[in-house]
Amino acid sequence: QVQLVESGGGLVQPGESLTLSCTASGPSFSVYVMGWFRQAPGKNREFVAAISGSGGSTSYLDSLKDRFSISRDNAKNTVLLSMNSLKPEDTAVYYCAARAGWGTSKNALEYHYWGQGTQVTVSS
Repeated sequence: QVQLVESGGGLVQPGESLTLSCTASGPSFSVYVMGWFRQAPGKNREFVAAISGSGGSTSYLDSLKDRFSISRDNAKNTVLLSMNSLKPEDTAVYYCAARAGWGTSKNALEYHYWGQGTQVTVSS
């Protein structure tokens, strides 16, 4: 069982940056592919980024890859999502997720564990 706790959300102005953190408890963090998803009000949950267990492979939503970056520190059981040049349309609840298996999947149904989410609001 993996428990995930996100932190780092908040209110920022357009153009600013924010880094979200997700800390996992439980054994063998490095075997899990980690992903970030987001859900805006009235919209479906959307894939943002994922990173392989070793950190050597990443995938992104195409429209975000120039502004967002995912990384992990297996020694600290942590995965980060660095977000730059934030826009109002980035406003959403951001969720951290983990899946046991291969591949940086973009499919939320393939992730087995989820955090409670952290709110990111981009507004002037």
